[in-house]
Amino acid sequence: MSLSACSTINPYTGEKQTSKAAGGAAIGAVSGALIGIATSDSAKERKERALAGAGIGAIAGGGVGYYMDVQEAKLRQKLEGSGVSVTRDGENIILNMPGNVTFDTDSTQVKSSFRSVLDSVSEVLKEYDSTMLQIAGHTDSTGGDRYNLLLSQQRAQAVADVLSGYGVQAVRMDVVGFGETQPIADNGSASGRQQNRRVELTLIPYEE
Repeated sequence: MSLSACSTINPYTGEKQTSKAAGGAAIGAVSGALIGIATSDSAKERKERALAGAGIGAIAGGGVGYYMDVQEAKLRQKLEGSGVSVTRDGENIILNMPGNVTFDTDSTQVKSSFRSVLDSVSEVLKEYDSTMLQIAGHTDSTGGDRYNLLLSQQRAQAVADVLSGYGVQAVRMDVVGFGETQPIADNGSASGRQQNRRVELTLIPYEE
């Protein structure tokens, strides 16, 4: 997976940019990626059986790029102005959902105002159902390690639950919390801590 190819669209200006935050998001996705579909052979086999049982097929190798290109374009259109950034890293797509637009302080309940954004994401995910999801929660360094780990897990699960409620199959989702271990900005500043409080959705093509 190439990190040098990361690009992102600023959700407020609409401008394409390559940033430290985008690179950090990709690194975070790499280090925890594909808990179900790309770990051990036995885990992969179990996941594949579950996907087949849900009627989800793999993408032929030659069609992966186009499949993800069209999906990325639709996500960028739907998420413009939402506060969610869209980053492309190789064939993966990363949606960075900042904590300040997704959750109230210290809350694990998705804001009611953000549910429409997740509804828009789910519409694309249901159309492109050969895409697997890693949903990863992250926090800043404020508070204890155990608290931050639990908070990140609960927030990631809350996003997964909302997507599931909108019809995205649970078998496609892996949920994980990283606590404060994968910052994308300096925790020494308020703006940096705000960037670190996030949920990242990494969309991974399910290939043959």
